[in-house]
This record gives sequence, C-alpha cells and structure tokens, in this order.
Amino acid sequence: MLSGKRKNWIIDLSVFILILIGIFIFIGNLVVILKHRQYSSDMNSIQSNFNINKKNILSDNYKLSPTDLQSLVTTVKCVGPRYNQSCLYKNLYYTNQKFWALSLKKTNLSLPGVRLEALATTDFRPNHRVFDTYEQLYKFVRFTIDPIVFPGVTIHFNQRWHKNIGHALFDGLYPAYIALIRFPPRHLQPFRIFVGLDYVNCDSCFSEDVYSRFAGGGFIKSNIIDSIMPNRWFIFEELIMGSGMMCQRCIQSNYQLAGGVELEGSKLFRDRMYKQHGIIPVEIRQKHSAEKRSLNKPLHAYIIHNKRFTKKEREEIRNAMNQINNYTNSHINKTLEEIKKLPHPLIRVFYINYRNIKAKINISSKIKSTPSDSRLSTYDLLDNDFIAQLRILRDMDIHITGPGTGQMYQTFLSDGSVNINLGGMNPYRKETTPIAYPSFLEQYVTAGIPYIKGLYYPINKRRDGIQQDELIKLIKQAAQIIIQGFSIPVNPKDNLAPDGQVFVEQCKYDKNFCKLVTIRKSGYFWCNNMWTEDLVHERRQWASGGFPIGGTNVICPFNRTLLRSLRQKYGIEYRPGRE
Repeated sequence: MLSGKRKNWIIDLSVFILILIGIFIFIGNLVVILKHRQYSSDMNSIQSNFNINKKNILSDNYKLSPTDLQSLVTTVKCVGPRYNQSCLYKNLYYTNQKFWALSLKKTNLSLPGVRLEALATTDFRPNHRVFDTYEQLYKFVRFTIDPIVFPGVTIHFNQRWHKNIGHALFDGLYPAYIALIRFPPRHLQPFRIFVGLDYVNCDSCFSEDVYSRFAGGGFIKSNIIDSIMPNRWFIFEELIMGSGMMCQRCIQSNYQLAGGVELEGSKLFRDRMYKQHGIIPVEIRQKHSAEKRSLNKPLHAYIIHNKRFTKKEREEIRNAMNQINNYTNSHINKTLEEIKKLPHPLIRVFYINYRNIKAKINISSKIKSTPSDSRLSTYDLLDNDFIAQLRILRDMDIHITGPGTGQMYQTFLSDGSVNINLGGMNPYRKETTPIAYPSFLEQYVTAGIPYIKGLYYPINKRRDGIQQDELIKLIKQAAQIIIQGFSIPVNPKDNLAPDGQVFVEQCKYDKNFCKLVTIRKSGYFWCNNMWTEDLVHERRQWASGGFPIGGTNVICPFNRTLLRSLRQKYGIEYRPGRE
C-alpha cells in the first residue's frame, strides 16, 4: 500500500517538474522576444537618427557649433612694422606648393604681406578663398579636402644656401626663431619647422639635423611634401611666418643682428641650441665678465682658421701663439699671489679648423632599428660634428677669426667672452692691390650679442696684413678686460668697429639713405644688399659715378658730405680708388 502511494507521489512530482520546466522555457522565450523587439526598435531609431544626421550634414540648414568654426576658419595676427612683420596664422591650409586661407565673407579677412627668406624684396601672401556661410566652409574642409592636421606650432621660412652652416643658421633658422619670439611663450616650447630649401637632397648639409634638433617638434621639407603627396591638403593649427627682414644680412638702422638685443634673441637662441643638442648650458654671468673666474686658470683663446688668412699672416699668427703660450708655460706653476702681479693674465691659445672637429663615437655597438622606429634608435645618443663644435665653443673665453662664416658662431660664446675680428681686405682676392680697403663684414652680429665684448684689428693698420705684435696686443687686451670685469650687457655701439659706428650715425642723420638700405624695396636690391665698408670707402654702388652691375650702372644716393665728415670723426683713413 505504501509502495503504491510512493509510486503515485513520484509520478505527480515528475509531472510537476516537467510543467515547471515548461513554464521557465516559456518565460525565457518571451524575454528573448521582448528584447529582440526592443533591439529592433533601437536599431530603427539609430538608423533613423543616422539618416537625419546625414541629411543635416548635407543640408544647408545644418548649424555648426562655435568649436567647429574655431577649428576650421583661418585667422591671422601680426606684430612688427609693416615692412618687417611676423604673422601668426591659425588654421592655415597648404596644398600643391601653395598656402590657402579659408575665411567667411562677413569677417572681411585681410591677408598681410610678409618676407619669407633672406634678401627678399617682395611680400608673400597666402591664396584666399572666401565662403558665404559657415556650412559651406565646413563641408568643403570636412568632405571635399579632408586635410591632414599638423597640431601645435609650426614656423615656416625659405632657406637659401643651407649648405653653408652660417647662412643656414642666421639667414634662416635664427630669423624664424625671432619671429617665434614675437609670439611668446611659443619660443620656449617644442615646435615644428616647415621649410623650403634650395637643395632637395643634400648629403653634406648637417644644417638640416640642426634644424630638427633645435625645433624638437618635427622637421618637414616642403619639397618632399610636394613631390610625394601632390594634391593632398594639410592644415596647420598654428603657423608663424615673416622673418625675411631679420636675417644676418638684413641691415638694421642700429647695425645689429635683428632682435639680438631688444628681444634677447641671441641669448635665447644660444641657450636653446645647447639645450636641444643635449649639452650642459654655458656659464652664466649676470653683471660682469670676471664672475666665476680664477686667475690661476688660464683663459682659453681660439683662433679659427679663415680662408682669407694669407700664408704670411698664418706665420705671424703662429709666432704670436707661441709667444703667448710660452709666457703662460713659464708662469703656470706660480702662486696665486704671484700671478696677480703679472702684467697680463695667463692665456692658452689654440688654432682650429671647424672642418676638422669631428664627433666621437660614444656607444660601444650598433643597434638595429625595428620596423616601427621613426628614426634611428641611437639618434638621441650619438654626438654629431655640430655638437662637437658646440662643446668647444662653450669653453672658449676669446674667439678670434676673420670675416665670413667663422664669425657666425660667436653667438654661442659664454657670457663675458670676447670676440676678436681680425678683419680682411676687399675686394676678395685683390687684397694686396692699391684699390683694397679694410673690411670686418659681420660686425653687426657682435653688436647684436650683449653678453660678449667685441674687439677689432686696428682699421688703419689692416692694409699691412695681420702682424704678430698687433695680434698679441689684441689677445692680451681681451684677457685683461675679461679679468677686470667688463659690464654685462655691453653697449651695442661699443661692439662695432669704427666703420660700423659711421653707419649708425649716417643712418641717424640721413633718413632717406636709412630707409633705402633697411626697408628693402623692390627694385633697389643693390642698394640694400650692402656692407658698411663699401659705403665708408665709397666703393661699388656708393662710388661717385656709380658701379656697373649686370650691365647696369648702379648708383645709390646718400649724403656724401655727411659720410666724409663722419669718416674723419672716427679717424678712418680713406684712399680713393675704383675696382
């Protein structure tokens, strides 16, 4: 009996379990159906919204947010006088060797003219496309050209002669950096360089590596973009251009390197150059040159090889070096009190040719790059020749050379150093002829560096060539004023040679002449492509009766009576002659 009841109970339980399972299955299916319906509804809604958005994007009634507008419309802000202004463009476009500004009709955007390269006499302006509405501009950018974006700050300039490091640095990079300084604090941050070069491929142009390291944010050659990505559009978030009037060959009325003093451009350029090349900065001296110096430590004087030195002059230089070094050797072991009583400080003189300064290999083995490396894995670890040169410059106390490229490195000297310009004779390769006259060429660089002192070979003795005794006097004088402590900053005019000071006063009192040589108007190239020595000695385009250049007799007007009185004031010997 009990067995029968248990059997019935088991059957009833099994039926109940089956019914319960069926209920669970039904509920599960119902949930799936409901979720599917909700999913279908959501998808329809999404698809509907997508269609609406797509329709709105393509519709003239689509309204853009202020952020959209700010990120696409070109704007421009300029600083500086009209003939020498630098401009900061936001959202400037580029394609097929041309810049484009995209603006709205109601903003009435005006595009200012700027100079893009050294010695340029005409202004550059981007192309300009104007749109009636925000929506038209947005659709053109977003769906027609869809540009590659270059974020951050970019500086743009064109560079001639970048095979020559002097021109590459101070007719290209330095003036572009001065333009950047005009829009602080961007000059203290990494930036990108977008440059047009005269040579697309140049295996020996280490200036390109200097550009890349100095910027820290990228280096792009316009030639490369134009050749490998034709018809592609680009947009620069911020682009600064307008530096062509601040090159080292761009004459300023004060005969100084542009921006070197008033914008502290020389110092900022020097300090960034050392930092970006991984070198501990130069010695900082706040008030005078004698700070942080010891009399029993010889000053380091370097004579830089110059192609203008004649064989006889190199012999005179060698004799001067030997005499000074022998003097130092004979007193180097004396006590500090004894050294203080010597007639002049201890000096070590070296003669170097920058071409022979090579980087040392400072890693033990080669490392293979991986496919994902954007540049060599050792790029930031290896020195290059320029870094090796900077390491020597950092420790120079007295920098000595003649005119030309060798003068350009004086910007990298430490505070309280001295630059000695030994000068040369013009015309080049006619130095010993009766028509030759003294020339110091890049003295405006020295005038634009307020943390060093400039000395010059006596102008009226330069016709006799570099003499041992005169060179020894100059080197001793340099050492003496360093130890005595010349004031920092140095008065810029005091850093000019006599003929440079003549130019400053000529420019001050002869306004028409000053405008002619500084503003660089189109059609007057030979009047603003000048050296003060040509003016002071009334040669070439400044000669009475003019000078034939390219089949044309070029005459540049100036107050000749004023010039002759200034020449007499500064005691400059004048010998008439024509080339």
